[in-house]
Amino acid sequence: MPTMRDRFATVTSRLLDEDPRLALVLADISADRFTTAAAAHPDRVLNVGIREQLMVSVAGGLALTGLRPVVHTFASFLVERAFEQIKLDLNHQDVAAVLVSAMGSYDLPEGGRTHQSPGDVALLDTLPGWTVHIPGHPDEAEALLRDAVAADGRVYVRLSEQRNTSAQPVIPGRFTVVREGSAGTVVAVGPMLDAVLAAVSGLDVTVLYAATVRPFDAAALRAAVAAGPADVVLVEPYLAGTSVPFAAEALERLPHRLLGLGVARPELRRYGTMADHLAAHGLDPRSLRERIAAFLPLPV
Repeated sequence: MPTMRDRFATVTSRLLDEDPRLALVLADISADRFTTAAAAHPDRVLNVGIREQLMVSVAGGLALTGLRPVVHTFASFLVERAFEQIKLDLNHQDVAAVLVSAMGSYDLPEGGRTHQSPGDVALLDTLPGWTVHIPGHPDEAEALLRDAVAADGRVYVRLSEQRNTSAQPVIPGRFTVVREGSAGTVVAVGPMLDAVLAAVSGLDVTVLYAATVRPFDAAALRAAVAAGPADVVLVEPYLAGTSVPFAAEALERLPHRLLGLGVARPELRRYGTMADHLAAHGLDPRSLRERIAAFLPLPV
């Protein structure tokens, strides 16, 4: 079954044919997926080798010439290793690019800690002006990627090996109401939606789906809590609590309670599988049900 990363390669190759403004910058990872595109557009498909900081700096230079660079590698190399270049060569120069990552929090556990990046979104939150998309399905990844390329701002698209069974009709920047209830609101981000829906089966809660987390859809959250208690659980596939400040700001005029669920701060030092990591961080359906019901509170 094609992954989000597979779809990214297919769609970006097509976009390179369609849009002469588009450029792609790689650091070896996924270069084999763009062999045909590189042969067709050698001046706009650049592989700098295992030099992630240079990759972002090159993107900054391309942006200064008027091109729309797409920059791609694993999240830990793209956001964490090259963060200084993102800060200086993109933000400080006030130029734009589309950063597309893969293998986010623990999608490649056999790669060890060097290939894990649960803090990537929180790190980008320290910089102004970033749109952040967290698709939960390859169809959503394509829609959000196309939107990002057509835009002019700085965009981060976080792709994952974890995925939901079905795509949602996402609108960039807007949360989707998946179901309505009266005892609280659960915001499921990207690939966490299936686990959240399984966890709240039979519980009287509203579920919002977020495939875009920055900007944070404050209006949708306020509308969701308008008819019931302002008790909100955020379930994110990266560092727990990353979006809590944004939800708190959205609800600052309302008495409310917030619980941020996601990847815990302590490092897991065994490789395991992605499913092992989900369970260890309490992000599997059984653990989520216990934690959500205890907070709202609701019967398990």
